[in-house]
Amino acid sequence: MAGLNITEVVELAVLLVAVGGLSGFLAGVFGIGGGAILVPVFYECFRIAGVPLEVRMPLCIGTSLAIIIPTSLRSFRAHLARGAVDMEILRKWWLPILIGVAVGSVTARFAPERLFKVVFVLVAWSAAARLLFAREGWKLGDDLPGGPLMKVYGFFVGLLSTLMGIGGGLFSNLLMTFYGRPIHQAVATSSALAVLISIPGALGYIYAGWPAAATYPDVAPLQLPFALGYVSLIGALLVMPTSLLTAPLGVKAAHAMSKRTLEIAFGSYLFIVGSRFVVALL
Repeated sequence: MAGLNITEVVELAVLLVAVGGLSGFLAGVFGIGGGAILVPVFYECFRIAGVPLEVRMPLCIGTSLAIIIPTSLRSFRAHLARGAVDMEILRKWWLPILIGVAVGSVTARFAPERLFKVVFVLVAWSAAARLLFAREGWKLGDDLPGGPLMKVYGFFVGLLSTLMGIGGGLFSNLLMTFYGRPIHQAVATSSALAVLISIPGALGYIYAGWPAAATYPDVAPLQLPFALGYVSLIGALLVMPTSLLTAPLGVKAAHAMSKRTLEIAFGSYLFIVGSRFVVALL
């Protein structure tokens, strides 16, 4: 990478490999895809590597979505083998989610970043409060709705997840638990939704990033063979192997936890992630 000595390159590589293991484990435990961990780490790595600010965030998100593809596939298969995935939700949501992903991919370069950070914090902290304090009265209903409202939910899961590079697990987890679904089922089903979101989402960021690659030809992460559009091949290749190894371990950990333990763990995670965006807004 331009401007870095060999020691700095090795340090960045070791950091990405380690973060890959953590993101894979969290993908298995919470069904989140790991993007909430990957995006801030990539942001710092690409900043050190000299990636221009104008394209840094979409490059982080696109690379995160690409990595989520194999990780979420492995997590989904492990949850499916345990019979924890609600296939009916997948049948209702697959098309609205894909439409949301398409809209998110097209608008990614123009979306007001600050607005989505505010929304993320509000949703994450609200859910964290409910999970940590076990307020069962904080519900939207006894079960997920049918008809148009369910389709609207699916659309926004796809849209917001694509714009934030988080694989969809966060929003689908929140919706399912707010409608009384068991936390283990929400985690398992979210891992399947992450597959639906990450594949077209990564392809959309590849398409969206071609103009940027032409605009900044002197920046290594945006040059072929180092990147495809807004997907850094170097970042993906360093993170994917360890994330694939640790995803099944996360699934085992999730199913070994009690309902209350998993709620506390997920609530704490949401609070920490929300706090990161609060810092970014200050």
